[in-house]
Amino acid sequence: MNTTNEVLVKAYTTTELSARYGVSLKTFKNWLQPYSEVIGEKRGWYFTILQVKLIFERIGEL
Repeated sequence: MNTTNEVLVKAYTTTELSARYGVSLKTFKNWLQPYSEVIGEKRGWYFTILQVKLIFERIGEL
């Protein structure tokens, strides 16, 4: 069950994640840069669920 305080962990695009964090795409990409080796490359257009979890761990959940 997903409450209003929980964020659904699913595959997201970079644009979707930047919008959820309320920052520009450029700012969000800058936030991810220090963790690029840990997060890895996207699969096509989307970050995988594991990558999204790593992003939430590194830069904080929404």
